[in-house]
Amino acid sequence: MAWTSLFIAGLFEIIWAMGLKYSQGFSKPLPSVITIAAMSVSFYLLSYSMKTLSMGTAYAVWTGIGATGIFICGVIFLNEPLSFIRGLSVLLIAAGITGLKIAG
Repeated sequence: MAWTSLFIAGLFEIIWAMGLKYSQGFSKPLPSVITIAAMSVSFYLLSYSMKTLSMGTAYAVWTGIGATGIFICGVIFLNEPLSFIRGLSVLLIAAGITGLKIAG
């Protein structure tokens, strides 16, 4: 259950990171509320997963899911550039997440 909670926490990290972009510095009410709600859920689920998983593993996986997910969202939804080096770098982050899951 801890790994599932951690994965969902990572998904909510993606939501709040996208929300930060759309809230424009918390100047737009609806995106701001969504961002804060997603942050709350993400942090709660991260803390819940840390009851079982080691702090270093949980935090690294959480940030890795968020970083990888927000990179993909940026490329798809915000037309951010995708180069070979950027794509390879994200694959290395994903490989690290997988390695931590296998080792943990």
